[in-house]
Amino acid sequence: MTPITSPQNSRVKDAVRLRDRRHRRKQGRIIIDGARELLRAIASGVEPVETFVCPALCHSAESKNLLEMLPRPGGEVFEVGEAVFDKLSFGDRAEGVLAVAAAPQKTLDSLMPAENALIAVLEAVEKPGNLGAVLRSADAAGLSALIAADPRTDLYNPNAIRASLGTIFTMPVREATGGETLAWLRRYGFRIVAARVDGSVPYTEADYRGRTAVVLGSEAEGLSALWRGGDIRAVRLPMLGAADSLNVSAAAAVLFYEALRQRSA
Repeated sequence: MTPITSPQNSRVKDAVRLRDRRHRRKQGRIIIDGARELLRAIASGVEPVETFVCPALCHSAESKNLLEMLPRPGGEVFEVGEAVFDKLSFGDRAEGVLAVAAAPQKTLDSLMPAENALIAVLEAVEKPGNLGAVLRSADAAGLSALIAADPRTDLYNPNAIRASLGTIFTMPVREATGGETLAWLRRYGFRIVAARVDGSVPYTEADYRGRTAVVLGSEAEGLSALWRGGDIRAVRLPMLGAADSLNVSAAAAVLFYEALRQRSA
């Protein structure tokens, strides 16, 4: 491993800039912080361009496993001290391994759904933590893919990667406009179940079997008028207290597991 001792090193500065969406777009790269996240990224075919390792912080089994796998083909590995790694990492979970990789580029048209596919659609999601949390629930409940329709955050925001625990790499994830997403769902004959506060059907009475899409909007605005139509089933979750809506990740988990219950019956 090539040593880097200064936080002012140009490679360190370039990696730190990737916390900003503008620089991720400019460089065409993303930053992956965390051993589990990086292991899952590598397992899905993502190859690090640069990896920064702080041996003093590599205590977990996942971190040690990564050290045995490095260097990856075509990538460079740099050994850094705790001061340099502190500048690179973010949050309160420093595992001693952080990587830079090319941003995955996959289109909605490349997603080919299975006959029994269960897909999540998130419209206008703006908080990367919510996106990551929904992905964790989708992964746990066995969903086939997630589509971000008109997202207000980029899919590979470092906080989305961290909140998803790396499942953003193991599950097919696509970004498209709302119109493109709805047209794609109709083209493949999806049953569309949309969560709305004014939904006329209790969520437990909808049918989630077969090829189904569960559509959720942002907490602030809900779903747009795009998701109203004769072929779209609007469902509601019971709200018995003072609050009139759930966090989108909580609502998503309820709907995903209802779908899993029906499909497992």
